[in-house]
Amino acid sequence: MQITLEDWLRRLESAHPVEIDLGLERVAEVAHRMGLLDSPIAPRVITVAGTNGKGSTVAMLEAVAQAHGLTTASYTSPHLLRYNERLRLCGEEASDALLIEGFEAVGSAQQPDPEQQYDAVSLSYFEVSTLGALHAIRRQCPDVAILEVGLGGRLDAVNVIDSDVAIVTTIARDHSAYLGDDLLAIGREKAGIMRKGRPAVLGSESLPSSVTAVGRAQGALVSQLGVDFTYHVMAEPTSPLAQLPQWSWRGFDAQGQCHQIEGLPDPGLPLDNAATSLQALHLAGVGLDVVACHQALAKVELPGRMQWLGQWCLDVAHNPHAAKYVARRLEQSLVESGTSLLGGSEPRGRVFGVLGMLDDKDADGVIDALAPVIDAWLPVSLGGSRGRQADELAGLLEAHNQQVIQRAESPLSGAEWLAQQLTPADRVLVCGSFLTVADVLDALQSGRLSRSR
Repeated sequence: MQITLEDWLRRLESAHPVEIDLGLERVAEVAHRMGLLDSPIAPRVITVAGTNGKGSTVAMLEAVAQAHGLTTASYTSPHLLRYNERLRLCGEEASDALLIEGFEAVGSAQQPDPEQQYDAVSLSYFEVSTLGALHAIRRQCPDVAILEVGLGGRLDAVNVIDSDVAIVTTIARDHSAYLGDDLLAIGREKAGIMRKGRPAVLGSESLPSSVTAVGRAQGALVSQLGVDFTYHVMAEPTSPLAQLPQWSWRGFDAQGQCHQIEGLPDPGLPLDNAATSLQALHLAGVGLDVVACHQALAKVELPGRMQWLGQWCLDVAHNPHAAKYVARRLEQSLVESGTSLLGGSEPRGRVFGVLGMLDDKDADGVIDALAPVIDAWLPVSLGGSRGRQADELAGLLEAHNQQVIQRAESPLSGAEWLAQQLTPADRVLVCGSFLTVADVLDALQSGRLSRSR
């Protein structure tokens, strides 16, 4: 009987004793056996590390590269609805067959081989996922391979590959059980993806000093937002009906030549990451075309990041840094729709927050960041060993003087209850975890949950 993708995923979930197992020794050994380290997996390889902004950066790298006529392969994690989302080829999800082929190649390389004096090697779910994706990417031979680094950097499975350009987006506290709370130490770990003599693009003006220090020590060619490349936002629109503000980018290529692009559209994603994507592609040897950049940024989309479906806004933000960005964008959206919390002559509906989080996340910090834009909350329980219960979240919300209107045993049951209470003027933010967003997104897209009243 043929093994399906679902069969493979179930097998991987129980094949390794721990869920997250940082370190490169085992994964590098299997990559060597697979021949992944013998030659580059693509003519241009870009790795993207950081606490927040990796997904949006990958999406914009992919869109801009494709607009320039380049073929792309993008590896990201985790997924929202389907595992296939993790590997995209020219923007399309990988087929089950291609993913299974990768898993089979990894599984074969893990086995002992007395003739080669190979011992069996155990790999985590993420490590097998990564090596399987790298195998598929090499088989597809794209012009550009874009690889999102997992929670770490230096010891992350993706870092087994030497990239042509390394990106560090932001550094904030997250995954404390594995990375700790020391921002300098977290920065050093994330910066471990940089390589000697190759460009490293730093996508924030407020990174810990350790990131630049590691880059310099490793001999990377470091360029930082606000110092070596910049962007400038034109005047804000004068009314909600006015065109969104345009922005300009100024950076340089691998030969040190300065370039500038004016009048770029708002991609609906962080402009820090948009500017970083342009700089990274330029350093990777992509001669940026003005028209192509405009077209790519005008149509780029990323599910689960400030994604509006009727009255519902979905964002996977799960730490304070990301939540602050969501709060700003949500308030901006409410102003544009005439339902701003800032008041005015027109009556507005309420803004509800459906919040579900894992127990290793900073729920207090997320609540603090979102409280100014949420009128009332509906905490929901998440399953699994790391899932936080709704009652615990409700206690934290009430400790922050927030109104809790209901509690639910799952994101979907909470959303279904709330949908019956909404008026046409109300808005809902669903956030706190990929797991929270995935349940509600699936229900909204399938029509099982109404987008509007």
